[in-house]
Amino acid sequence: MVRDAEILLISTREGRRWQLPKGHVEPGESAEQAAVRETREETGVAGRVIAALPRVEYWFAERGVRIHKRVDYYLLAYESGDAADYDRSEVSGAAWFEWDDGLRRLSFANERKVVEAARELGARKGA
Repeated sequence: MVRDAEILLISTREGRRWQLPKGHVEPGESAEQAAVRETREETGVAGRVIAALPRVEYWFAERGVRIHKRVDYYLLAYESGDAADYDRSEVSGAAWFEWDDGLRRLSFANERKVVEAARELGARKGA
């Protein structure tokens, strides 16, 4: 999500990890609708999809089982809401950061690449 010259990130693990909002597609909704819903649920902020961003795929282990995850990201433009209204049951925080600060805070290199692509797209689209 972008607003002026800022991006919206969520924190997990009591603020030790900063990342992009994400979640699962519910039955009957598109990936774009899921991105808008999950961002609103996790951050308290509503937005609209401007463009698709690079997909991220990775593997991780949970309880001894290897899991493959694919995450589709979308560039969202801010419409309404306040990051202070983040969902405390899902995340430990939500905050706006200037682009460079947000990039430095991101915990995962693959998400930094997504945000760099978002920054470039946003500049071209005037977001």
